[in-house]
Amino acid sequence: MRNILLTLSYDGTDFCGWQRQDRADKGKSVRTVQAELEAALEKLHKMPVALQGSGRTDSGVHAAGQAANFFSPIDSIPIERYPLAINAFLPQDIRIHEARLVEDSFSARFSAVSRTYRYFIFCGNSPLATETRYVWQIHHQPDINVLNEMASFLRGEIDCATFAAAGDASKSTFRYIENAHFYPDGKNLVFEITANAFLWKMVRSLTGTLIFLEKEGKTAADFKRILESCERKNAGPTAPPTGLFLWSVSFDGERRHI
Repeated sequence: MRNILLTLSYDGTDFCGWQRQDRADKGKSVRTVQAELEAALEKLHKMPVALQGSGRTDSGVHAAGQAANFFSPIDSIPIERYPLAINAFLPQDIRIHEARLVEDSFSARFSAVSRTYRYFIFCGNSPLATETRYVWQIHHQPDINVLNEMASFLRGEIDCATFAAAGDASKSTFRYIENAHFYPDGKNLVFEITANAFLWKMVRSLTGTLIFLEKEGKTAADFKRILESCERKNAGPTAPPTGLFLWSVSFDGERRHI
């Protein structure tokens, strides 16, 4: 039995998130990334195979570098051949890019040290039709310096309760944020944030709030007060899922509590 770690990407537009939901829609199953992957693994292995992901992306959210592991009883397939073998059974909106052997004790969820998300914002009149599924279109050009002054308060161990969606079941709202900043990328503005873990819809709430405050002429001090209030009602609008990508997962370094 081998423990195999996969790195994969997916277009989240037509998925109800990462996590398998067998009875979510009036008792019927809905389409999820985990369910599609486990179905592909079952076809390859001729038996059910459980898959554990490093994070649960929401409905409509994409991934460029999601990580997931599973135990395979097959010894005949070389590790480097697993992406090709699994992709043969997957729909085109999920692709496996890498497979590697890890220790039996390894868990894509619990061994992860940090996750990085990137949110892509199109600041202009009209993105290409091929881009609309992957950006949030806004109709003004934000001041990136103001945005980064606000984002500078997103460092270290922080109570992020202000940006947790109603219904978040986390035992603690504290998260350790390593870095958060905005930068230009062609016609897009990108918000990148790295933390040990995230609350439900936290990145989308942060992005929407920061963009809203800048547009309203607010300052970094205003954002700091909102952050420290720990009151969800003080946050701005939640950005749509279209522009959000789970960009990468790191397993190197110190693992901080969740």
